[in-house]
Order: sequence, then C-alpha cells, then structure tokens
Amino acid sequence: MERVRDLSELPKAHLHLHFTGSMRPTTVLELADKHGVLLPDALTEALTSGEPPRLRATDERGWFRFQRLYDAARSCLREPEDIQRLVREAAEEDVRDGSGWLEIQVDPTSYAPRLGGLIPALEIILDAVDTTMRETGLGMRVLVAANRMKHPLDARTLARLAVRYADRGVVGFGLSNDERRGMARDFDRAFAIAREGGLLSAPHGGELTGPSSVRDCLDDLHASRIGHGVRAAEDPRLLKRLSDRQITCEVCPASNVALGVYEKPEDVPLRTLFESGVPMALGADDPLLFGSRLAAQYEIARHHHGFTDAELAELARQSVRGSAAPDGVKQKLLAGVDDWLAA
Repeated sequence: MERVRDLSELPKAHLHLHFTGSMRPTTVLELADKHGVLLPDALTEALTSGEPPRLRATDERGWFRFQRLYDAARSCLREPEDIQRLVREAAEEDVRDGSGWLEIQVDPTSYAPRLGGLIPALEIILDAVDTTMRETGLGMRVLVAANRMKHPLDARTLARLAVRYADRGVVGFGLSNDERRGMARDFDRAFAIAREGGLLSAPHGGELTGPSSVRDCLDDLHASRIGHGVRAAEDPRLLKRLSDRQITCEVCPASNVALGVYEKPEDVPLRTLFESGVPMALGADDPLLFGSRLAAQYEIARHHHGFTDAELAELARQSVRGSAAPDGVKQKLLAGVDDWLAA
C-alpha cells in the first residue's frame, strides 16, 4: 500500500488568498480589543468557538451577511503595525502548509481611510510584504483587486496605481465581490490598463454565477487566470477552451461549500476540471471565515475526490506554473514537488 505523504510538506504556490480573510481568528479578537471594535455576535462566537460561521451566499441575504462579517473583521485593521502583523502571520501559515510562493489579494481602497490614503495604504502593505519575505523566506507578491460593486472608474484608478507599483511587488490585477453585480465588460478599460502595464489579469468568475461569467472574463477582460472558475465544469466547450489556452483556475473547495455553491466537498468538480486538462491552483480564499487553510484544500482533493499523491503533486505543479513567480523560484518549487513524490 502506498505511503500517505504529508501534504503540508508538498511544495506549492498559493494564488487565491484575500487580505482580511487571511487573518487568524485570535488576531481579529486581539485587534478588536486593542481598537475597541465591537464585533457582531456571530463573528465573535465563530472566532472563539473555532467553528466557522454558517454562511450561504447563493442568495442576496446570505451574501450580505458574509460581507458584513468580512467588513467587521477588516475594521480591526487600523494601523501599519496591524497590517504588518496580518502579512507576517499569513506568511507563517502558508509556510506551515508547504507554500513557497504566495500572491495575496487586496483592494487598498478598503484600508485607505484609516491608513492615510490610497497610496500610503498600498505602500504600507508592500513594505509589510518586503519585510515578511526577509523574515520568513516565503516568496510573496500582491495582486491588487477592484471591487465590482463600485464604479468602473474606481477600478481604473486602482489599475493605474497597481501598474505604478509593479516594480515594488504588484504582479496582477483582479476583480472581486459578488459577480452577480456589475458586468465584466464594464471593467474592460481597467484591465487593459493593467495588462498594458505588464500585470496579469485574474478576475473572479464562475463561482456564484455559471459558465457565462467565466466566458465574460476571457472575452472582455482577457483573463490569464480565473478566480474560482469551478462553474466552467458545466460547459464542455468552455472546459476545452480553458484547457487549450492553459488558463489556470484558482479553485477554493472549502469556500465553495461554505458559501453554498456546492452542498458537499465531493460535489466540487475538481475531478472534472483536472481530467479536462484545466490547470488548477487550489486556494483557501478566506480561511478566517471558512475555517481551513491551504493544505486542507489538498486534503479535500485526496479524501473526497480520490486524488493520488501523483495527482496531488501535479496539482501543486499547476499552482506553481500558474503563478507570477520568477523562473528560478518556479524551478526550485517544481524540483521540490518531484522530491516530495520520490521520497
């Protein structure tokens, strides 16, 4: 019988982790106490019990509740020291789970009011990333994400800002929040600005809505990666398109179940995507609210979808290939995957 290898030792890249959602529960509680923030009872109960809150975002009310809890946690980040702590702890958790490269996603407008403005907020985040890389040895970069609930002109401002800091650690541009709101094509100019500035395009699509939102990301935003993308499994022609173009989908199994996109872990179409040749980068999305981090996503693939260690190693390789890591980092991680499998 094949020995079961430790998935926390499998080298991998983490391409779908939101900034506030990366926090440890204890950190949110401590920062709330530090700043006198009154958290919603549901969030406090979840953070103290160790059980993630019950969320189901497939309807408007459920998504609003998810956003309310997320916004409450974000309101605890008020000083540069808080940002530094978040980034360092996120990196420590990733290293513990075998990540050798992390691209953390952030909308700096959410933190600007408390950190002196949009530019200071992004600079504080990038400084924290630089410091954390030196302290932990984890390769780490930033993906700036616009909010599709806001005006497309705001997205253009963010795209220009992201390009301006491309030499300071920004590698990509995204589009997040409820994909049922705002058409992808409304943000095409923002993504054009980002692409022309050398950034990769990684909008969310194919999570709360179906395959059409993935097609919109490809056609209107020229996506080089798709945040989530799991609903592409419902359209064989779209699967072939993603496979032919080797567009990486940042799939977050625990998140998909927590938000009600799928009822059970085994319902997430990991096997369909994998066998169709669609590259995947498993991600934790918002572990603060969903209760599991990076290695746990690989555990889901192993225990609920029957992925062998050889297949899990290939998933790890796909995450590395889909990243914006320098070639030297990719080669090192890919060699580490081979070593893990050969051990």
